[in-house]
Amino acid sequence: MRLKINHTTEYLYDEPVPYSLQRLRLTPASGPTQTVKEWDVTVDGAKLEVRYDDHFGNRVELVETEGPRSAVKVVARGEVETIDKAGVFGPHIGNAPLWLFMRETPLTKSGKLIRELTRQSTGDTPLERLHELMALIHLEVEYETGSTGTETTAEEALESGKGVCQDHTHIFISAARNMGLPARYVSGYLMMEDVAEQIATHAWAEAHVPGLGWVGFDAANKLCPDERYVRIASGLSYRDCAPVSGMRVGLSGESLTVSVTVQQSQSQDQSQS
Repeated sequence: MRLKINHTTEYLYDEPVPYSLQRLRLTPASGPTQTVKEWDVTVDGAKLEVRYDDHFGNRVELVETEGPRSAVKVVARGEVETIDKAGVFGPHIGNAPLWLFMRETPLTKSGKLIRELTRQSTGDTPLERLHELMALIHLEVEYETGSTGTETTAEEALESGKGVCQDHTHIFISAARNMGLPARYVSGYLMMEDVAEQIATHAWAEAHVPGLGWVGFDAANKLCPDERYVRIASGLSYRDCAPVSGMRVGLSGESLTVSVTVQQSQSQDQSQS
C-alpha cells in the first residue's frame, strides 16, 4: 500500500522568543516493512543546523531560531510504500546492542501493577504470552484523549485505567521486559478507517521474540502492525522518539497545534483502476 502523509506542527508564542533549538524526528527510513518513495521536512521560522542518525538509527534534524520569533511551523510530508508482514519487523540490526532494550527507563519503570499484569499474561510460548499481554492492556486501559501527558509513567497509566497510545505502549514495554524479552517504543503513523485527519502521531511497541526477531504489538488497537503503519523512530521510550522536542530561551507562553493526515495515495488508486 502506498500512503500519503502530511504532518504539521506549529508553535505560537505569546511574546517573541529570542532563541530556540528543536530536535526533529520526522523522517522515515526504508526497511523491512516500508520503502520511502519521497519525503521532505520544511521549517518556517527556523533554520537547519545539522542532520544525523542517532544511536538507535533514527534520522534526526536540529533546527534553531536566532532573533525574535513569534511562531515556528514544521511540515513533514511524503509518500511511503508499505507491506503487511503480520507485525514481524525481523532481526535486530543497528549500533544499539539488543541487551540495551532490557533497560528500565523512568517512563517504563515497573511497579506492582505491571508485575501483576505480567503474571496474568499466560501462554505456552513467548509469542502467545505477548498476544495475551496486548489483549489485557487493551481491556484494562481505556483509550481517552487528554487523560495523560508525556510524563505519565506506565504504572500511573495502568493504575488510572485510561490513556493514549503512548501509555499502552509504555505498559507493554515494561511488562515485556519483565518477561525477560527486549522491548522498544516505535513512533510513526497509522492510516485509520474513515479518519484522514488526526491530532497526533501514533505509537506501538515491539518485542524481540526468539526465532522471529522484532514483532510489533499495538495494544491501543489490539492488533499487530500491518500495511497501514509507517514507522518513523524507535527507542527505549517516548523520549527517544518524540517527533519534536527541544528548548527555548525566555518565559513566553506557547500554544501548540498538530495536524496529521494519513491516506492512501491517489497515484496508487489510479494505477489499480
